[in-house]
Amino acid sequence: QVQLVESGGGLVQAGGSLRLSCAASGSIFSIGAMGWYRQAPGKQRELVATITRGGTPNYANSVKGRFTISRDNTKNTVYLQMNSLKPEDTAVYYCGANDAYWYWGQGTQVTVSS
Repeated sequence: QVQLVESGGGLVQAGGSLRLSCAASGSIFSIGAMGWYRQAPGKQRELVATITRGGTPNYANSVKGRFTISRDNTKNTVYLQMNSLKPEDTAVYYCGANDAYWYWGQGTQVTVSS
């Protein structure tokens, strides 16, 4: 059993930055990869970035060069640094953690204004 809590969302102007955090608790020893996904109104949930337990990242093409995923295993926390934000980045951002399946956090709203 894994619990995930996201924080750091908010309202920002285009070109600005936000840093999201996700703290994991529970059976954290079972967690392998972690990641960030997002869902905009009327759209399917999509992958933003993932990171292995060893720190290897993978990014969606739409965020490459702008977003950075990282994790601190000693703090059981994964981060998403979002720079050069665009209005199309507006979505609810969800933290995920994988063992036998993906656990999900409650989500945090990111709104980017023009």
